[in-house]
Amino acid sequence: MNGDEMHTQVTRRPGGRSARIRADVLQSTLEALADRGADRLTMSEISRRSGVHATSIQRRWGTLQNLILDALLAYSQEQLPIPDTGTLRDDMVALARLVTAYLDTPLGTALAQAMAAGDDDPALAANRDRFWRARYDAARTIIDRAIDRAELAADTDHQLALELLIAPLHFRALLIRQPLDEDRTEQMVDTLLHGLAK
Repeated sequence: MNGDEMHTQVTRRPGGRSARIRADVLQSTLEALADRGADRLTMSEISRRSGVHATSIQRRWGTLQNLILDALLAYSQEQLPIPDTGTLRDDMVALARLVTAYLDTPLGTALAQAMAAGDDDPALAANRDRFWRARYDAARTIIDRAIDRAELAADTDHQLALELLIAPLHFRALLIRQPLDEDRTEQMVDTLLHGLAK
């Protein structure tokens, strides 16, 4: 095997050095975001935590906002996969339980608080909008499948249905700081489904 062939094989290897660096930078971003908040987060802090040079981080992500968005989306995709149980009710209960468990962790709480921060910086506001848009786009498959199964009307408002599911979870976790037990979760989903059926 000549040098060019070896280089090609190494650069194509999945899960190699590049993947490890990305994972380290994203994890360091999440931890720094939880510790410091979005308004005090810097590339140099992420570089220090991850051991990856700041210029390498800048070259790969471009802006701090892009890096924060990538970290939050990667974490939410890992921690909040979209359930596919076969029924709308069970999908919504499963998603509600995943979100509740996510918000019950120190990192999940800190990230949710960072996303809900009152900072009106245009870049952060745009980032927050892109994050929620991506999460809604992923979760709308729950509603699409329910429409295909004739569990919901074809004109169901996807975003409204998902907002009505997710908002009470954030309200309880972040504002009134009350736990959400399984019975309460199912009652909340049943109330939502009753409203969607009208």
